[in-house]
Amino acid sequence: MIRIEDQARALCDGCVDVVTQSEFAQRLGNGRPLRVKLGIDPSGPLLHLGHAVVLRKLRQFQDLGHEAVLIVGDFTAQIGDPTGRQDARKPRSREEIEADMRTYAEQAGAILDVSRAKIVFNSEWLARLTFADVMRIASNITVARMLERDDFSKRYQSGDAITLTEFLYPLSVAYDSVAVNADVELGGSEQLFNLVMGRRLQEDFGQAPQICMTLPIIEGTDGVQRMGKSLNNHIALRDEPAAMFGKVMSIPDAVLGRYWRLATSAPREDVELIERDLAAGTLAPRDAKLRLAEEIVKLYHGTDAAAAARANFEKTVVRKELPDAVPPFFLPTSTESISIAKLLVWLGWAASNREAQRLVAQGAVKVDGARVDDPKRIEASWVGKVIQKGNHQFARIVAPKP
Repeated sequence: MIRIEDQARALCDGCVDVVTQSEFAQRLGNGRPLRVKLGIDPSGPLLHLGHAVVLRKLRQFQDLGHEAVLIVGDFTAQIGDPTGRQDARKPRSREEIEADMRTYAEQAGAILDVSRAKIVFNSEWLARLTFADVMRIASNITVARMLERDDFSKRYQSGDAITLTEFLYPLSVAYDSVAVNADVELGGSEQLFNLVMGRRLQEDFGQAPQICMTLPIIEGTDGVQRMGKSLNNHIALRDEPAAMFGKVMSIPDAVLGRYWRLATSAPREDVELIERDLAAGTLAPRDAKLRLAEEIVKLYHGTDAAAAARANFEKTVVRKELPDAVPPFFLPTSTESISIAKLLVWLGWAASNREAQRLVAQGAVKVDGARVDDPKRIEASWVGKVIQKGNHQFARIVAPKP
C-alpha cells in the first residue's frame, strides 16, 4: 500500500499547477478511488504526443487504483475553443466530429487501460440542457470573471470581437465536471482557467470542488509552436514506426531535454544525466536524439519495431539507401506516361499539381534514389520505379490491378 504522502508526491510530479495541493492530499486521504476527468475535443482524427503528456498522467492515476474518465467533447467541439489563440477555433460539423471520434478510444488505448476507463461524450448531458438551464448556469459567472482569461482579455483590449458563444465554451466544459462529479481534472497548462471554472461551478451545484492539475505543453517538431495537427508539426500516436522515428529525429536540439521529460517514461535521474551530458558536450545531440526516437517508438510500437525503425533510418537517411521493404502503389489507370507531379497527386503526397511542383522545387522528391528537378518529367513507364518524398515516404510503382 502506497502512503498518501508518496502517492500525492508522485501524482503531482511534473505538473505545472495543482489547485490545491493541500486539498489533493486531503482528497487522497478519504480512502476511496478518485474520479479523474480528462476532456479531449475531437479537433482532428489523430491523437499525438501533445495529448500523450496528459494521457500518461491519467494512466498514472489508473495504476494507483483511481478511476479514469475520458470525456470526448463532441458537443463543445461544435462551439469552438479560443484557448491560447487570438481567434476562436473554427467550430466543426457533426459529420467531421463523428469521423474523428471513431478511433479515439483505440488511440487512447496506446496509453490508457481502456478496459478500466470510462469513456463518455459530453453531448450526453449538454444536448439535453434547455435554454432556461443554460441561463441558470450562466447566472453564476460574471463577464468580469470571463475577462480574467488571458486570451479573452487581450482580444477585448485590442478591440477584437468576442462572441457570447465563446464565453459558453469554458462554461460548457466546466459543466462537464458537474455532470461526472469529478474529483480531479487534468489538462494542459493553457487550460487552467477552464479547469478552475469547473471547480467554481461544482461549488455552485453543491459538489466538492475538483482538484485542478495541469501538465506542460510540448513543442511540435518545429521546436517553437505547441504541437498541433493544424500546424502539421505533430507526431501522431498512430504514425508508422519509421515515420515516427524520422519525425523525432527532425526536432531541434534545443527541445531534446523537454522531449525526454515529456514524451518518454525514462526515470527522472536518467533524463537529468542526459541533460548534463548534453550540456557538458560528452553526449552528442544526434546520439541523444537517436536514443530518444527509439525510446518513443518503443512506447507505442514495441522494442522490435523501434530497433527496425532505427535500422531503417540509418539505412535510408544516413547511408542514403532504399529501404528493404517498399510499399507498392498500383497505378489507377493503364496510362503510365504521366508527369512526376501527377504521380505525386495520385500517391496522395500532394493535394494538387501546384503543391507537387513545389515539392519538386524544394528537392523533396527522388526517383530510384536520384533527386528530381523537373516537375514535368515523364517516363515511358513508371512501373518498378521507387518514388520517394523526403526521408520517410517511399512507394514502388506497380501496374494497375487486372
